[in-house]
Amino acid sequence: MALFSIERTAPLPLDEAWRRLTRWHLHGDTVPLTRVDVVTPPPTGPGTVIVARTGAGPLTFDDRMEVTVWQPPLDDTPGLCRLEKRGRLVRGWAEIEVRPGPGGRTRVLWREELTVRLLPSLFDRVLGGAGRYVFGRAVNHLLRSP
Repeated sequence: MALFSIERTAPLPLDEAWRRLTRWHLHGDTVPLTRVDVVTPPPTGPGTVIVARTGAGPLTFDDRMEVTVWQPPLDDTPGLCRLEKRGRLVRGWAEIEVRPGPGGRTRVLWREELTVRLLPSLFDRVLGGAGRYVFGRAVNHLLRSP
């Protein structure tokens, strides 16, 4: 099990940072060889199922996630989304939190616990570092995309 977190600040209002971070289909644009589909009808809320398919040709796997907490920000109240990873290969959870930051900016916290089935715990540190790198780039890209 790899546990990692990412923290960023963005010159955006809370609701705009939230909107950008929860446009699920755009997450696929930020992770190589990945397509993201929402398989339940909108709007997003508890029970929404999202599938990230990563790979090429026969070497693909699905990261199936379900939204279990959906609390959009309201005025200056922080927002929190929790996704439970329920795939055959990828398990764990991810949390996306937006809260007021310094100087009118938004503080973004992305926390994730990741387990890859059949990958020995010896690789947890490498998995955590890779996750921090990949999802850090994703957060940067999503916050910059209007």
